[in-house]
Amino acid sequence: MSTAVQPRLKRIALLLAALCAATGARAHDTWFAAQPADGRGAVALSLGTGNQFPRYETGIGYEYLVKSGCRADARGATLPLQRAAEGRSELQLRVRTGGEPPASCWAQLAPFEVELPPEKIAVYFKDIQASAAVRDAWAQMSARGVPWKERYTKHARIALRSDAADAATPVNMAMDVLLESPQRPLASGQPLQFRVLRDGQPLPDFAVELRSALSPLGVWRKTDAQGRVAFVAPLPGRWVVRGVDLRLSETERDLWESRFVTLAFDVAAAR
Repeated sequence: MSTAVQPRLKRIALLLAALCAATGARAHDTWFAAQPADGRGAVALSLGTGNQFPRYETGIGYEYLVKSGCRADARGATLPLQRAAEGRSELQLRVRTGGEPPASCWAQLAPFEVELPPEKIAVYFKDIQASAAVRDAWAQMSARGVPWKERYTKHARIALRSDAADAATPVNMAMDVLLESPQRPLASGQPLQFRVLRDGQPLPDFAVELRSALSPLGVWRKTDAQGRVAFVAPLPGRWVVRGVDLRLSETERDLWESRFVTLAFDVAAAR
């Protein structure tokens, strides 16, 4: 990473650490949102980070998208996500397809590091539904007086065309959520099926939350042995599924590593 990027990376990490402290150390997710077309033959998207979907609080520099792209269908080539503008609360992006809109777009961000005060950890655990193993490991570390140090990476995907099956096709991210629901287009009241992948492999017993843009309350489920989880979206509108895979580093002592993942999608009104 260039020396020009490093100071900004540090500033963003400090800002996010301050946000975590101010909001009780709740997990700050990163997600995509579709925007009105720009009228020049491109699809417009925004990408940002916030404490509560769907409101963004922190923007993202385009240079931190280490992996990203869009695809029209499961067999199509990857199209680049281009920077349109950067704001305080969101990064504006566009993709030019030359034909039909992309079925899905995705991004994996550069990793950041943060240190949290111990009194905020319980709220953080609640917000991500941390496992008993994670809680036990932290209790032992806390008893030794070890501070909470975490390296986190954000992964986001959006399903743009509810009639397309590409959102069920894995991409080259370290964490991913696939939309496997056979019913298309998606409609309220229908069962929704998702599959969570870590390093391309199904992630079992992983806590996933379904959230609506219309309510601050979400519904939690855990993935099965094949990494699958099912929900029902009772209302039309914007939705997101989110989860955080938190575990101790296998290479660095007393360092937590987390992978945040989101999948944004729209649900139509039932006919």
